Amino acid sequence: MKFQRLKLHGFKSFCDLTELHLEPGLSGVVGPNGCGKSNLVEAMRWVMGESSYKAMRASGMDDVIFSGGGNRPARNHAEVTLVLDNSDRTAPAPLNNADILEVTRRIEREEGSVYRVNGKEVRARDVQLLFADASTGAHSPALVRQGQIGELIGAKPTARRALLEEAAGISGLHSRRHEAELRLKAAEQNLERVDDIIAQVEQQLDQLKRQARLAVRYRSISGDIRKAEATLYHIRWVSARVAEKEAEAEQGRLINQMAEAQHLDLEAQKVVILADKALQPLRDTEAATAAALQRLTILSEQLAEEARRAEARRAELTERLKQLEADKGREASLLTESDATLSSYAEEKARLEAESAGEEQAFAVAKAAAEAAQQAVAVAETAARAAQDAEAQVKARRAQALRGRDDATNRVARLKGQIADVARDAEALARQLEGDAAVADRRAALEAAQAASAEAEQAALTAEHETQAAQAALDAARPALQEIETALNRLEAEAQTLTRILNAGGTSLWPAIVDQLKVSSGYETALGAALGDDLEASSDAGAPLHWAGPIIGDNDAPLPAGTTPLSKFVSGSPLLKRRLDQIGLVDKADGGRLMAELRPGQRLVTKDGDLWRWDGFVAAADAPSAAAQRLAQKNRLAELDAEIGDMRTTRNTKKADAAALAEALEGARRGERDRREAWRTAQRAIQTV
Repeated sequence: MKFQRLKLHGFKSFCDLTELHLEPGLSGVVGPNGCGKSNLVEAMRWVMGESSYKAMRASGMDDVIFSGGGNRPARNHAEVTLVLDNSDRTAPAPLNNADILEVTRRIEREEGSVYRVNGKEVRARDVQLLFADASTGAHSPALVRQGQIGELIGAKPTARRALLEEAAGISGLHSRRHEAELRLKAAEQNLERVDDIIAQVEQQLDQLKRQARLAVRYRSISGDIRKAEATLYHIRWVSARVAEKEAEAEQGRLINQMAEAQHLDLEAQKVVILADKALQPLRDTEAATAAALQRLTILSEQLAEEARRAEARRAELTERLKQLEADKGREASLLTESDATLSSYAEEKARLEAESAGEEQAFAVAKAAAEAAQQAVAVAETAARAAQDAEAQVKARRAQALRGRDDATNRVARLKGQIADVARDAEALARQLEGDAAVADRRAALEAAQAASAEAEQAALTAEHETQAAQAALDAARPALQEIETALNRLEAEAQTLTRILNAGGTSLWPAIVDQLKVSSGYETALGAALGDDLEASSDAGAPLHWAGPIIGDNDAPLPAGTTPLSKFVSGSPLLKRRLDQIGLVDKADGGRLMAELRPGQRLVTKDGDLWRWDGFVAAADAPSAAAQRLAQKNRLAELDAEIGDMRTTRNTKKADAAALAEALEGARRGERDRREAWRTAQRAIQTV
């Protein structure tokens, strides 16, 4: 495979359209650190199908897009095109239609990448197979990176085999075989799923057959039920018609009786009129007698009321104890009888509802007819009763007047004797109650039980208030504990994420010296701008790129006045001491002025990453380097460890406080139950007394 041109537009440091011609022979790119040499190789790997943003030295795939500088705004997309010579027509069949192949990869922020070959959109897999058939690709050993020779020398046989397979030109076959195996495995899984679905459908079919048989049986039984219901309704209709005829006959008979009753009523009215004429003298006599009787009645009622109250008081005191004992047995028996009655009523209700469910229509018709007949009978009976009552009242009033006179005389004498007897009984009962010690003891016991009940009730109310206060305290403590738990989980998740990021390169044969450094918070960007990729070198002398032993720099020129050596803020490795002593930390406003005073090898940086070098090189603050980000992540992880320790101590204290509050709440609830039980015991003692 022959590469002819490489075009970059918006990829990393290549903001403008840049085209690199790869002529026959050996092509080389020479430049200082940070000029973008590595970006060219990464662009070739990226357009060949690289999918790992870590291999692109980025925190996300969108980071390959130019992020802007001091004088240029950030771009929204990046595009890399690799032009291949296909004159020998060795490309895969779908792409082997031209002598020149332009493989393009374009990415837009938050939208992903798109691959095109000669303007036609293809899959990333197609591009990877194109380069795999040519024994190259994003992960090909043909793209030699830093430290790869040493890795190949110490590689295992499996890794060497991959190198030999690519040299033999069969890596594309292995890729296709792997893709075919994946498709076969997916087809086998689909077949297994189809077998499962067939078995499930067969089970559903058997169930539907059983449901169909039940539906046919239900349809047949439903038809029989409808026929039986129709027959039953016809029988009830015939019975209702017969009842209607009987009601009509009964109505005619009642009409005849009503006519006879009206005739008798007229005769009775005539008799009443004659009786009223003869009754007037008797009414006058009755009025005088009634007045005298009323006075005697009032007096006797007053005496009887006093006697009744005395008798009721005596009976109440006598029967009180018996009633208290009998109430318990009676209530128990009533409860048993009520349960039995409710059960019988429920059974009767169910039976009546079952009997009357089908006769509601017939009953409504018969009820209407019966109500009409009853109204007619009621009218006749009312008229007859009125006549009879009038006649009876006339006779009863005369007899009542005569009896009232005799009864009043006898009752006055009898009441006088009863009053004397009641007075004597009341005096005797009072003397008996005053001398009865049992009654006094029961009164004292009752008063003591009432006092104990009041005290127990007050204690129960106090315990209830204590329980409510403990519950409120526990409810107030729980939200604070929940907030601490949430904050602790968030900090632990952040610490775990940073730990995974920092340990991502832990398997390297020669760890970078940046992992040994400890930088004061806020100075990570300054260190990254001052040393750049030099921080990726190892402290191991066996590494291809490494920092050698410290060299005494007593004769080094001092930094300009007003600058602070960066070594005051960086520790962890003495290998960087001399280099850091020659790097001064300044404000951005003083950088340009002090640059003229720099000696060979000296640099000036700001905390934001602005750089001034002794040879005139100036770099404005830009996005922090990977080393600076790693140092900032290490400092953040140390801060998180301290915060997590403090947060855990606070959480444990809050948990202990919540547990103590919960225990206090449980004790308050037990005290409340005990005091309520004491109050119920006092109530039972009052009922017993």
